[in-house]
This record gives sequence, C-alpha cells and structure tokens, in this order.
Amino acid sequence: MSATAKPPAQRRRRMPRAERERQMIEVAESVFAERGYAAASMDEIAERVGVSKPMLYEYFQSKEGLLLACIQAARSSLREATEQAVLGATTAEEALRKGLLAFFEFVRDHRQAWSLLRHETSLVGTSAADEIEVTRRQQTDLIASLMSGYLNVSDPTLTHAMAEFVVGGCERLAIWCEQDEKITPQAATDYTMNLLWGGLRHLA
Repeated sequence: MSATAKPPAQRRRRMPRAERERQMIEVAESVFAERGYAAASMDEIAERVGVSKPMLYEYFQSKEGLLLACIQAARSSLREATEQAVLGATTAEEALRKGLLAFFEFVRDHRQAWSLLRHETSLVGTSAADEIEVTRRQQTDLIASLMSGYLNVSDPTLTHAMAEFVVGGCERLAIWCEQDEKITPQAATDYTMNLLWGGLRHLA
C-alpha cells in the first residue's frame, strides 16, 4: 500500500444510487418547503446533500424534475399511510375515520411533504401542478373505491362526489391545523366525522 493511499476502513463508503436519490429528495423537499420553488436553488440543494450540482442534474435532469420527484415521493407516502390505516376496518364508519386520521397524522408528521402538495399556486404552468392534481385524484379514487365497498349506493357518481367533498374539505382543515397547533389530528378527524357521517349513515 502506498504512503498516500487510505486504508479500506477510511475510504468514503459509496452510497447506493437508490439511497442517494432518497437523500437528495429529502434535502430538496426541505429546501423547497423553506424557500419556495422559485427561490430554491440547485446549488444550495447540492451543497446540503454534499454532492456536486452536475450529479443532481444527472439524477433529475432539472430543478423541475427534482420537484416532481419530491411530489411523487410524498404522494406515494400518503397513499401508503391511508391504505395501511384502513386495513382490517369492518364498517364504513370505521374505514372513513381511520383514513381521515391517517391523513391528518400525515400532515402533522410530514410537514415539508405536505407543504409541497398544497403550495400549487406557485407552480401554475409547470408539470408539478399536474402532479399535485394527480395526488388529489389518487385520494378521491381511493376514498370512492373504499366507500363503494361499504355503502349501499347504486350510483357511482354519489360516492365520487362524496370523495371529492372529503378531499377538498380535508385540505382546508389541514391548513387550519397548521395554523393552530392545538387542533390535533384526532380533533380534526372528529370534526370531519361529526359533519360528514350524519349524511352518510343512512347509506351504510
């Protein structure tokens, strides 16, 4: 071994591509949430990750491509959280309550991801805005599909209308929870169920 060569234990471990990509997305999510998409820079993201800016471009092609990856990761996490929450539910009321609680807990525990999903006005004209709408459709389709298995409804447009109502209302309620931290995920779920379930109970 030469005098200048580092022994194996001292060499920097090469991070697997998938792990490096997750790290880049997590850091970018933080920067986008802190600065907003327009003000965020690839230079700062690269510096925080500890990689070169060309490497960021190698992985994501552009700043918008990196933002899309962040939104897609947030959408995947949200879907997993809500799907896992309703497993084992035996009634429509239980399934809806568990799904709502999972959403509000996601908002509380993943503030940066939620920030990306709700700040769509700054993204108008970009493909990221379309990705956010895909996230909404994911949740409305998930709720409509879940409820159709529990509710005695012959018209699928009714369950879809209910799902759109839930998603839109929960978005606004989640913003309220952000502004008033005394409103817990459980409290937000209770408010939503108290307002919503009365109109759905007769269909169960």
